[in-house]
Order: sequence, then structure tokens, then C-alpha cells
Amino acid sequence: MIPIELVLGFSAALFAVGLYGILTTRRGLVALMCVEIMLNAANINLVAFSAYSGDALGQAFAIFTIAIAAAEVAVGIALMLNAYKTKGTTDIDELTSMRW
Repeated sequence: MIPIELVLGFSAALFAVGLYGILTTRRGLVALMCVEIMLNAANINLVAFSAYSGDALGQAFAIFTIAIAAAEVAVGIALMLNAYKTKGTTDIDELTSMRW
């Protein structure tokens, strides 16, 4: 079995990569992908603690988080497509208003 310290270290590194991506990019789709990386890091933590404690509750929470992430991606991509159609860009700095 993999020690929990290695799994938590991997999860922390994955979260840091996602956070760095969010803080440095200005493109909308890349920002959505970085949020997904951060959510997956949280899911790894949930599953690791679930396996460590022998309880399946963390795995159930991870499944709900995956479902919420799928809905977030669907809404986020729809917003980015609409922004590109109306404004011609997906740059977050230029998209200050979603009105016509």
C-alpha cells in the first residue's frame, strides 16, 4: 500500500500546479482546466483519507465532487463559447461584463 504521505504530497503538488495556473493565466478555458486540476487534487485527498480510515464516506464525497465538476465544466464552456461569440475573445481581463 502506498503511504498516505506520498499521496498527500502528490495532491498538494497537483493543487499547487492548479493554483499557479489560475493566478498566472488570462485565458478562460485554461482557467477552467486549472480549476479542474484543483478539484481533482481535493478528490485525491478525499479518497486517500477514506482508504486510510477504512470508511467509504470520502469516496462518496469524491463521486459527488466529480458530478459537480462535470456540471461546472458544462456551464463554464457554455459561458466561454458565448463570450467568444459575442466579444471575439476568451481573455478574462477583457470579459468584464456578460451583457450584450
